[in-house]
Amino acid sequence: MTSTATPPGLARFNALEEHAALAALHEACASTAWARRLLAARPYATAEDLCTASDAATADLTPGDLEEAMAGHPPIGRPEPGDPASAREQRGMAGASAELRAQMLELNLAYQEKFGHVFLICATGRTGEQMRDALRERIGNPPELEREIVRTELGRINRIRLATLVQEDRT
Repeated sequence: MTSTATPPGLARFNALEEHAALAALHEACASTAWARRLLAARPYATAEDLCTASDAATADLTPGDLEEAMAGHPPIGRPEPGDPASAREQRGMAGASAELRAQMLELNLAYQEKFGHVFLICATGRTGEQMRDALRERIGNPPELEREIVRTELGRINRIRLATLVQEDRT
């Protein structure tokens, strides 16, 4: 028989006071509009319901909301000091050679100059070389295409971070 009870980690998230839930969501994604939309839809019965709501909220982000979300992400190869999420997600750059780090810095700067924002990629599970190659490929995109790729990557990152947020053993 299948249990219909809400998983403990998700139940904990559902029960958080509004300000605490908003802060937790803001850690997952820096877009206030995204966080407020997810907050307004609580409680969630399953983690997949939460992720589906995240996908819908991400799809509806305005250009300004998307910029706000991207501003919460450090450049690839330079995780934010004291931010375990970005360090964990960018683990593929941890053992990168000095040459690869220099290439990423140069490419990141060129990308930022062209598009006006940080290069955003779901780095989880990717090597430094894979991220560099993706950056090389995407820097040639027109802005409209790149904005949609960024939205897709943000959605992937949000799903991973939400899964971490509602883990059962999170303290």
